[in-house]
Amino acid sequence: MLFASVSSSVSPSVSSSVCVRDALSFARERIGPVDARALLQHVTGFGHARFASAPERQLDPRAWQDFEALVVRRAAGEPVAYLIGWREFYGRRFSVTPDVLIPRPETELLVDLVLRERDRAQRLQILDLGTGSGVLAITMALELPRADVTATDVSPAALAVARGNADALGARVHFIESDWWSALADRRFDLIVSNPPYIAPADPHLGQGDLRFEPRGALVGRGRAGAGDLAEIVRSARANLRPFGSLLVEHGWDQGAAVRASLSAAGFDAVTTTKDLGGNDRATSGISNPEAAPAPRPADPRV
Repeated sequence: MLFASVSSSVSPSVSSSVCVRDALSFARERIGPVDARALLQHVTGFGHARFASAPERQLDPRAWQDFEALVVRRAAGEPVAYLIGWREFYGRRFSVTPDVLIPRPETELLVDLVLRERDRAQRLQILDLGTGSGVLAITMALELPRADVTATDVSPAALAVARGNADALGARVHFIESDWWSALADRRFDLIVSNPPYIAPADPHLGQGDLRFEPRGALVGRGRAGAGDLAEIVRSARANLRPFGSLLVEHGWDQGAAVRASLSAAGFDAVTTTKDLGGNDRATSGISNPEAAPAPRPADPRV
């Protein structure tokens, strides 16, 4: 029988003669082929070309043991990014742990919008609120080398991940532990960017896929609709923006209209929502009008 040596009923310590082809076949019976390749590359250090050119290559016993364990965990639903410890964002590899959200391709839209509107030679003061793994702050620091980038997060564990990523990628970012604005005092910025928690607490997607394993506090926004954190950021941003500074936030696919209305009510002009590659409202921005009246505090936590 082809898989006698790699059956899940056999202890990895007694398995023998497992080659690349057999290991991948074993994994594909339990998880998707892309995930299988990613996990095998992780434990062996082999690239895809090496797999294709040497399918009969024998795996080191420890590599097989580690691979089998990762396949079992992935089959149980654990995200590949947490199993291998990294995810690519804007062409760079970022370390991730269960203390931070896994970066999504949709969030790259925020970087695209910043780079589209800003001159790379400008000396900008930029703030990333709720930085998580640091992907936005670090990417902006690297793409806008003359910018002074500050990043905040309420989680010390998330900040440790972000600092590690900044060090690994050679990015100059000032990290601050802060619950949104609490540790920023009267600092003013040219641009504030945020991908805050915005999922409603009762959203059924929280019980599906990778979301089951990600930090709930980084996913679920305050309030019944999950938009309380967005509301707080929009309401308070102008106090930390320079005149005609910009606020750019990511939000849920069904929150674009509400966020636009909230920004306009808070004294922002040129309010614009941009769709992601899936055609969904994903990011909304506005320019602070220094002559507008201070924004009133919302009566409820919905944007």
